Amino acid sequence: MKIAITDNEKLKLTLEGVLVGVISGIVVSMFRWSIGQSLKVFQGLYVTARSNLSLLIGLLIAMIVVAIFVGYLLKKEPNISGSGIPQVEAQLGGEMHLKWWSILWRKFVGGILSIGPGLFLGREGPSIQLGSAIGQGVGELTHDNRGVNQRVLIASGAAAGLAAAFSAPIAGAMFVLEEVYHNFSPLVWVTSLASAVSANVISLYVFGLQPVLQVPYQYSLPIKYYWHLVILGIILGLMGRLYQIVLLAMPSIYEKTRLPRFIHGIIPLILIIPIGMAVPQFIGGGNGIIINLDKYGTSLLLLLGLLILRFVYSMISYGSGLPGGIFLPILNLGAIIGAVYAVVMNQLGLLPIAFESNLIIFAMAGYFACIGKAPFTAIILVTEMVGSLKHLMPLAVLSLVAYIVVDLLNGAPIYESLKERLNLNSDYLNRVSKFTDRLEVPIYEGSSIDGKYIRDIPFPKDILVVGVYRGERQLIPNGDTLIKAGDRIVVMVNAGQRAKISRKLKNMINGIN
Repeated sequence: MKIAITDNEKLKLTLEGVLVGVISGIVVSMFRWSIGQSLKVFQGLYVTARSNLSLLIGLLIAMIVVAIFVGYLLKKEPNISGSGIPQVEAQLGGEMHLKWWSILWRKFVGGILSIGPGLFLGREGPSIQLGSAIGQGVGELTHDNRGVNQRVLIASGAAAGLAAAFSAPIAGAMFVLEEVYHNFSPLVWVTSLASAVSANVISLYVFGLQPVLQVPYQYSLPIKYYWHLVILGIILGLMGRLYQIVLLAMPSIYEKTRLPRFIHGIIPLILIIPIGMAVPQFIGGGNGIIINLDKYGTSLLLLLGLLILRFVYSMISYGSGLPGGIFLPILNLGAIIGAVYAVVMNQLGLLPIAFESNLIIFAMAGYFACIGKAPFTAIILVTEMVGSLKHLMPLAVLSLVAYIVVDLLNGAPIYESLKERLNLNSDYLNRVSKFTDRLEVPIYEGSSIDGKYIRDIPFPKDILVVGVYRGERQLIPNGDTLIKAGDRIVVMVNAGQRAKISRKLKNMINGIN
């Protein structure tokens, strides 16, 4: 039975990760460019349609046709719905298997058609799924399509997708470890980083070196104003929990329309026409709004109206099931909340308006940290997207406060909650149940089995402990092997029971009955 991965295999996987990154960088850059160009075209069409009835009717017909076509794609491949991140998580967890080519081309086409007209959807979720599909495809084409190697390439593709979407390679790798893979495995980390950096090189070549969200600011926030971070963090936490509740309720709301699920996209696609005609500058994923927020002046009414519009229509857009993400819309909402807070505090005489840009930057990280429950990713992502390292301390303070608030309100990571609502294919689990799979579980400080001998640990039935990694050193386990915090335990499990046993192991390690 093969337990360890050799150095040659690690090198091979890393090189394959680079290949995945290059291909993902090309595909996602094309995806990102197409969406940007489509949005510019539609913004111009919406403005012209204000005084052109024929064009207005043409737009309405076009949206219906797009809705029907994307609905057809969704009916043929339901797993391209939404951001795609929950599907990637489920695949990495061994709970489902995706057909990579079917996902790749349908997500690419469906994503452009859904996001391009200006719906309040992000490109990052689809980019992550596109990258993961490419990783799976490379694995199958290079015969690295079994077990851990396949998952590593899928994870590295997901990192590459996010890196190319936002020009943020470190955040791409961190997001995979913190939110998608849920395991800080050195093998996954190195391969994902290689893939993310490679994809980012392609992205920078296409889009240039300028940060995606270059928000200008004049001064660093003085320590005497840090109390604002606590208050704003609480507000973001409360708003983040509201976001989670409403987003998860949207499918049941759409069901009341009695339209087939695959055709729900017709509602946001038709609604975008009047919104685009009224405020074309406020449609799309929202990165343009973030950059220009401080230029909208100190009109509280305008900012509150923008917040309500972006929140409500983001829910309508994503709840329809169209291919598109919530990553960028979340950052956009966080930025607007930060701007509203800054204006209110300025009007109360408690904060100079010069620090509005600072709070816009901080609130983006805080809002994503609490909704996704991925604070490290949020901090690194905003740092890379803004292009400045000067905000790390306030970003950390605000993200921590917002995270704690959502945690106290029993909020779960949004992508994990969405994953639990997927229709997982039991036939796949039955089909793979004749195979064994390798499962690696980290032991954290404070774990219930830290300091115990293997013979005293109540492992679930039907698993075999085959290895213990302590740093880079592999131990051959026996009953007298002492488990310590920082170890990684490797077990062999039935492939069809991988996800179930993984949950049991995590509960046991965390002391949950």
